[in-house]
Amino acid sequence: MPPSTAEPLSTTLIGDGGPLTVFLHGLFGQGKNFTTIAKALAPGRSSLLVDLPNHGGSAWTTDVDYEQMAAAVAAEIAASGRGPAAVVGHSMGGKVAMVVALRHPELVERLVVVDIAPVSTSGMSQFADLLGALGELDLGTLGSRSEADRLLRRRVPEDSVRGFLLQNLRHRDGRWVWRANLDLLRSSLPRIGGFPSGLDAAPYDGPVLWIAGGDSQYIRDEHTEAMRALFPRVRKVTIKGAGHWVHSEQQAVFIEVLRRFLDGPS
Repeated sequence: MPPSTAEPLSTTLIGDGGPLTVFLHGLFGQGKNFTTIAKALAPGRSSLLVDLPNHGGSAWTTDVDYEQMAAAVAAEIAASGRGPAAVVGHSMGGKVAMVVALRHPELVERLVVVDIAPVSTSGMSQFADLLGALGELDLGTLGSRSEADRLLRRRVPEDSVRGFLLQNLRHRDGRWVWRANLDLLRSSLPRIGGFPSGLDAAPYDGPVLWIAGGDSQYIRDEHTEAMRALFPRVRKVTIKGAGHWVHSEQQAVFIEVLRRFLDGPS
């Protein structure tokens, strides 16, 4: 299938030399979440930080579809003229990355999947709760970001999680708005938690690194069979002391593991 001709995604390029690494964020995230990691890979590697549809600076859509998101990412890699690229995806972005590799293998030199598996994901109620908490904020009467933080504290007591969510809040044209398409994401949680079936694609035969958080439940032993069926050259690494947001909770270890894989044999 040729790359998508849909509206281009919002991207940021860090570095101007060396092989290209493409970073795909998870639900509520933005490409800039990987800025520190991308800078750590420079100057030997350049990085393309992608805002997936309905997030960050990218356009909102009428539905959530992994194959469409993957086609849009493939189009960005093709347009860069620097492929094939290493593709790194976390959570929802990891599912997008897997579909990119399966549907557009000529554009993917190697693949990194962070704390997610090619199966239907349990535990989406956590994200439903977070979306509900954000939806309760009355942006029409909101006075400041600090006020939003205070109002969210009861429903979201973890400072780091609140800070992550509030990256999506912007003051534009005299009013507060969400950069993420919260209504669509809320109604699409079952689809976001799933994984496309019937992709009609051969297994991806490039090298694959599968990173799990030691304290996370998103990758389980029973997922290994499904992962190996699609990605026979997969190698799993578990990072201790990390939950689902492995790349932020154990950033230094994550960078070292990632760098070794990116610099490894094809």
